[in-house]
Amino acid sequence: MKALLEKLNIQPVNAGASTGVDNWMMDKNGKELVSYNPSTGEVIAKVMQASPATYEKVASAAQEAFLKWRQVPAPKRGEVVRDLGNALRELKDPLGDLVTLEMGKIRAEGHGEVQEMIDICDFAVGQSRMLYGLSMHSERPAHRMYEQWHPLGIVGLVTAFNFPVAVWSWNSALAAICGDTVVWKPSSYTPLTAVAVTHITNKVMADHGLSGIFNLVIGSGRDVGELLLNDKRVPLVSFTGSTEIGVHVSEAVARRFGRTILELGGNNGIIVSKKADLDMATRAILFGAVGTAGQRCTSTRRIIMEKNISGELTTRLANAYKQVRIGNPLEEDTLMGPLVDNSSVEEMMEAIDQAVKDGGEIVAGGHMLPEKGPNFVEPTIIKMPTQTEIVKKETFAPILYLLEYETIEDAVRIHNDVPQGLSSAIFTDSLREAETFLSAGGSDCGIANVNIGTSGAEIGGAFGGEKETGGGRESGSDAWKTYMRRQTNTINWSKELPLAQGIKFGD
Repeated sequence: MKALLEKLNIQPVNAGASTGVDNWMMDKNGKELVSYNPSTGEVIAKVMQASPATYEKVASAAQEAFLKWRQVPAPKRGEVVRDLGNALRELKDPLGDLVTLEMGKIRAEGHGEVQEMIDICDFAVGQSRMLYGLSMHSERPAHRMYEQWHPLGIVGLVTAFNFPVAVWSWNSALAAICGDTVVWKPSSYTPLTAVAVTHITNKVMADHGLSGIFNLVIGSGRDVGELLLNDKRVPLVSFTGSTEIGVHVSEAVARRFGRTILELGGNNGIIVSKKADLDMATRAILFGAVGTAGQRCTSTRRIIMEKNISGELTTRLANAYKQVRIGNPLEEDTLMGPLVDNSSVEEMMEAIDQAVKDGGEIVAGGHMLPEKGPNFVEPTIIKMPTQTEIVKKETFAPILYLLEYETIEDAVRIHNDVPQGLSSAIFTDSLREAETFLSAGGSDCGIANVNIGTSGAEIGGAFGGEKETGGGRESGSDAWKTYMRRQTNTINWSKELPLAQGIKFGD
């Protein structure tokens, strides 16, 4: 572990705020934050968090940097992001291992998360030459009308523990090519990965003679988070976390007429038809429900299976769950690591108890695994008679609920009858069923897949969901527009002053 931390410049005690390579701030008034290994409960390292005074220094530096950064041509900004992607390539393995060590996801997923950072950097470099505006025909003669997109300002970024680095990159790579600066408040569960990423960005900024573009401020929601939400210098806040906190974020930022990107809860369902390839469906369900120990916002939580195949699919899933290797996530043959902390374990056990009280039958799992470590559990399958309130609630743990349906219309109704609307899927070889699911009257989620699971979105598509998921969009497609402000321009190159709509005034 020591060698891994040294590669990423992680010390036993780390500063919790930075605006550049020569400006790490060890705040004497900040509180100590301990990062624990969720697999063992052991201390990895410590971070001195930022106080309100340090937040002010970071935000001021970000604002000052923005005034210069916005004037840099977008393709030149893209060159900085290109170098960031290359720097991440060089440190992919140690950074991926640190994600696994601090967060608990298996090694393949930790490395995959860093690859996602590299991919979005590549995407953003291309996007830096495609910040297009439209040209429109004016109704007035000898007038030209068009729109252009300008940098927005500081982007406040609050990320969650489950993707401690990838979500930062989704926002930061796009914000940077759009001419914005970023102030990042990471999860208190994963401060070391944030420190490691900031060491990388600081080096890249220094190579280009820059500072204040990518900024870090580690601190509690009370000491730092509230300042960020209420800071009028921050026109956009991107928040990933629970729906409950997302409501507060939305209200606080809206009160000052700021914008938000909200990536909140998911309760992702897969409809499995009797016309599905059950081998394919079983593999997709297993990864979606068990991957990251069920701690993805896109984790599969509900299976809505046609009644005619429910027995066979249930048996297939129960057998597949028996083959899941649970243990140290840094070991190559491990398929599932721990939950992030003991409160998550308790929440999972409470949900299982409630599901059983509601008439659910445990098909697989259902127990804690204290012999493996403090936060290990068995991935659990529960067959439910109906979609009860506990099924409609997102439990951030590896619980998979099985439900039955008789018609595709019933399946879609059951699928949509939850407050969340992030990711969804159907497994079927029927074109009619697939198109029904993808139609306006089908899935009400931001992501809808056919013969692909709910987990594992690509960076080329806009990521986000509807309803209590928040409605935000990050990553690909035209998500870049969120990080910019639109301006409509009209130029009169005639010698007259015609008014719009043919109005005559004062002639």
